Amino acid sequence: MTTTATPAGPRTATIPEVGHLIDGLQVFRDLRDVHDPGRLDEVVARVAAGGSEDVERAVTAAHRAFPGWRDTPVPERIRRLTAAAETLGASGEELAPLLVREHGGLLHEAESDFGVGTGVLRHTLSVVEDVLGVVAYDDERGSITIEKVPRGVAVAIVPWNMPITLAMLKLAPALATGNTLVVKPSPSAPAALTLALSRMVDHLPSGVLGVVHGGADVGDALCRHPLVRKVSFTGGTTAGRRIIESAAPGITDLTLELGGNDPALVLDDADPDLTVDRMVPGVFMRSGQVCFAVKRVYVPRRMYARFADAFCDRVDQYAVGHGLNPASSFGPLGNEAQHRRVTDLLRRTAASSARVIERGSKVDESGWDNGYYVLPHVVLDADHDAPISREEQFGPLVPLIAYDDEEQALAWVNDSEHGLASSVWCADPERGLAMARRVEAGSTFVNTHSFESLDPRMPFGGIKCSGIGRECGDAGMAGYVEAHAIRHLQ
Repeated sequence: MTTTATPAGPRTATIPEVGHLIDGLQVFRDLRDVHDPGRLDEVVARVAAGGSEDVERAVTAAHRAFPGWRDTPVPERIRRLTAAAETLGASGEELAPLLVREHGGLLHEAESDFGVGTGVLRHTLSVVEDVLGVVAYDDERGSITIEKVPRGVAVAIVPWNMPITLAMLKLAPALATGNTLVVKPSPSAPAALTLALSRMVDHLPSGVLGVVHGGADVGDALCRHPLVRKVSFTGGTTAGRRIIESAAPGITDLTLELGGNDPALVLDDADPDLTVDRMVPGVFMRSGQVCFAVKRVYVPRRMYARFADAFCDRVDQYAVGHGLNPASSFGPLGNEAQHRRVTDLLRRTAASSARVIERGSKVDESGWDNGYYVLPHVVLDADHDAPISREEQFGPLVPLIAYDDEEQALAWVNDSEHGLASSVWCADPERGLAMARRVEAGSTFVNTHSFESLDPRMPFGGIKCSGIGRECGDAGMAGYVEAHAIRHLQ
């Protein structure tokens, strides 16, 4: 075992070497290869493999740094984090191609990840002083003061599909409100995020921001650590249950944004062609690997044939290839486990009574077997109770489900253990709003369901098995503070 520590900046190498970030230094231990999911024979980075010792050092450093960062005046925290935001934004042009080669997305998607992540941090800094405002009551007996104080050491466990934005959704409220933070990137896309964070840390006191790499065992150790007071996780429901168990002994506060099986409900007054044009990009964004992407579509039976034809024609325009190839509409799936899951679900669905329609084209057929590529698929005549309708596929396939009665359709929409995002599609805005209010989900969109549907002022998160708590908005920031009430009698 070899361990070295260097300043936080990246090592100079043809293949970047990326360490843990602990107390302002990168620590290199037991480097492992990260492969391009679109060119499996290519190594894109070598990243440190973490263990309990790294967790202990990172959490201890963050705990040691907490009092100083907590007591730093809010305007000074804003100044430092604004500089960090500038650094993050400036890193996108250089690091976005590396991110593409880690997670398989398109170049413009990776560039957007840096841009949106920077915007999330800036927006949080613009509202943090208002959120942290002191509430005071005075009467003849004395006074009550209610202050919002940081919790302490926070942990951010970040997925691979949009690591920059999803890390900033945790980092921004954590650090702006005075907590310190340890980030655990996904093993599938750890390098670009860590290199960006290693540049941002130059604007922060030592120990305020750290990174530990590793798998589920490292995440478990972080969640169980007695000095950790807050955990924020984005990922699958199964992993979320494990985090709840790990955090239970310390009664650690949790924000969990978990799986979704996000429905789109088309009402009978919707224009099929216009709806398809707006909806399809929200189905296949990031190859369908987005938590709130459309994953099942309910269509009135009387318009089903026309809608299905238009939907398949629109999907046929997609070209699948490497994310750095400008001819690609979307790239490969992000890792082997996801590719196996999606292809298995396709096989099971093809063996059922449903019709599986493959559409789209291959950008580079010669390299197809050297990556986790899957063409887009539309499943017609799917049953509401079929696995393709009940399971979160998280890939480029979607069922279209016919319904005869609006109340039946609404019951099917809500008949899920998940409740992350959803959408209603119609011509009458008032009718759409009335139906949206009856949908069981953390977010419901009307006549939209894609990245453009989101706004940093909206709280985002799920109900049921789709999570606990919210990110974004005032509700997202509230998860990183405690209300401290002080009662003073005359």
